[in-house]
Amino acid sequence: MTSPRKHLVKDFNHFITCYVCKGYLIKPTTVTECLHTFCRSCIIQHFEDSNDCPKCGIQVHETNPREMLRLDNTLEEIIFKLVPGLREKEQQQEIEFWRSRKWKENGEEDGPRSKRSRLDDDDGGGGGDGDYHRSDPQIAICLDCLRNSSLVGENVVKGLMKKFIRCSTRVTVGTIKKFLSLKLKLPSSYELDVLCNGEIMGKDHTMEFIYMTRWRLRGETAYPMVLEYRPRIDFG
Repeated sequence: MTSPRKHLVKDFNHFITCYVCKGYLIKPTTVTECLHTFCRSCIIQHFEDSNDCPKCGIQVHETNPREMLRLDNTLEEIIFKLVPGLREKEQQQEIEFWRSRKWKENGEEDGPRSKRSRLDDDDGGGGGDGDYHRSDPQIAICLDCLRNSSLVGENVVKGLMKKFIRCSTRVTVGTIKKFLSLKLKLPSSYELDVLCNGEIMGKDHTMEFIYMTRWRLRGETAYPMVLEYRPRIDFG
């Protein structure tokens, strides 16, 4: 009886490498129109000059192809498990990248600092000894309540007393929703929409992904990034 063949990482290279840069997929991002996946930075840079998929040539969007991008967290975890040391290498490069940038609009010469990245308490207090994402780059966010008197539940959802927070760039919209529910003391069954530039954000979108693909402001007005929240609207 022959033993099962052991697969090498190179056997899967076709599925886990980027068509543009030929390296392993980093923050794999899928084009929803054709389902081809690329490194996030590669596809965003490509869309600066073209609206077509770099692999199949299909037009992704007439004016803003970045709206058709979705981050594939599951594939990212698979690649990190297949390629030893890749996660640690990319995390270190990401930290160095953010540190090297000159965030003049925020008065920081070293970029978002890699310190404990729990969501800052909006009351200014401490709290918790967790070290989740403590080495991640940080991003400042403004959480604005989107007020509309015609929305059901408007009297329940209020604005935060202190709406500026600092968190890890890897924090997801789902975590932001939980944070808002806790601070606003909302019932557990109550749901919110979180928007950026008027577009509802998916719960798995990270703050870094939103900043790179949805936040359109640049220069002095780019920081902090503004997210709006409101009672969830059921379009069904």
